[in-house]
Amino acid sequence: MNQISHGRVLRIALPIVISNATVPLLGAVDTAVVGQMGQAAPIGAVGLGAVVLASVYWIFGFLRMGTTGLVAQARGEGDSLEVSAGLIRAVLIGWLAGLCLIVLQSPVLWAAFQIAPASPEVETLARDYLSIRIWGAPATISLYAFTGWLIALERTRAVLVLQLLMNGLNVGLDLWFVLGLGLGVKGVAAATLIAELSGLVLALWLARAALVPGLSRAVILAAAPLKQMARVNTDIMIRSVILQGSFTTFLFLGAGQGDVKLAANQVLLQFLEITAYALDGFAFAAESLVGQAVGARSPARLRRAAIVAAQWGAGGAALLAAGFVIFGGTIIDTMTTAPEVRETARTYLPWMGLAPLIGIAAWMFDGIFIGATLTREMRNAMLLSVAIYIAALCALIPAFGNHGLWAALMVLNLARGVTMAWLYPRAEAKAAPAQGGAAPL
Repeated sequence: MNQISHGRVLRIALPIVISNATVPLLGAVDTAVVGQMGQAAPIGAVGLGAVVLASVYWIFGFLRMGTTGLVAQARGEGDSLEVSAGLIRAVLIGWLAGLCLIVLQSPVLWAAFQIAPASPEVETLARDYLSIRIWGAPATISLYAFTGWLIALERTRAVLVLQLLMNGLNVGLDLWFVLGLGLGVKGVAAATLIAELSGLVLALWLARAALVPGLSRAVILAAAPLKQMARVNTDIMIRSVILQGSFTTFLFLGAGQGDVKLAANQVLLQFLEITAYALDGFAFAAESLVGQAVGARSPARLRRAAIVAAQWGAGGAALLAAGFVIFGGTIIDTMTTAPEVRETARTYLPWMGLAPLIGIAAWMFDGIFIGATLTREMRNAMLLSVAIYIAALCALIPAFGNHGLWAALMVLNLARGVTMAWLYPRAEAKAAPAQGGAAPL
């Protein structure tokens, strides 16, 4: 096994950073092409439909994280059969979940429009969009598994190629179907569906090495790894739902601050999204390298992986913080032309300078804990952190208003980092060699 160097961490992280940078571009192109139709309803329909599907698919994001941790550990242990079986199990779950969504699309869409009602015209167009996109559910959900598997094997360049193909094809077909053929909202949906299916074909080719001799049904459906997979993925899903609920609470409480502050908060949340996209690569590097260290039974290698990945993550956070302080006003001005929103967003901009610095520990420990599959600990740390967050909301909003709301969000991320730091020794303990064995260097 290669030594854990700074270069190795960067080889894992940088393709993910570049890949993530293409994600917002796709949403912008979708909006821009339907915007050329000169009507508001198609823009709203595409936006609403995309949010509905993203929210549903997000539930299955545990397949990406759980697959990375489990497969990385199998790789570190030198168990090639389990490396392959881990992917196939996750893909089968993705396909089953996607097929269930296709079968249940009518009640799913009904529930979505009950939660987010729209005008009859927007809802009709959104249904057209969703009735096409839903057929890509098995491909999209199973792609989480392929992505997690590739990250576990440090093949993040392949992840970048996959993302570039899908997004590039999607953009090209958007332009052709909508502007060239005049297919409107259905054209945007068809472009995305074709891109998703094409991505699945490429992913199957990229993962062709998983089909190894000896990979039987008995290996794939073995009870012990299936039970471990269920435990890990359930913990991750619960943790993610709680985290999403925390951000939803932030949005709802922001709405109570008035329309201008709500709009300003929405603008500033894009800074957090930029931070997450930029720093994900270093957390993913930690997932892969820590998982391999656990599989290899090497606490020293785990510690080295955690330290090197965290150093780059901290450096990235510092750069982002400085960039937000220096260029934050310009970024705000590009996101909104409303003078009152610009002015209000600038009032709360200092929080954006703090956010990456406060949040980096939580994001890096997430990667470490996922790699070590300490998902129960990660779930429990989230529960404790949210309890602290709720207390902060109750104490700070009445006293400081919207500043108190942002301060409480910082408290949430700080609490996540502190609680997982307290539990970190369990990661090294998990990597400890079995009694009587020697730790590899």
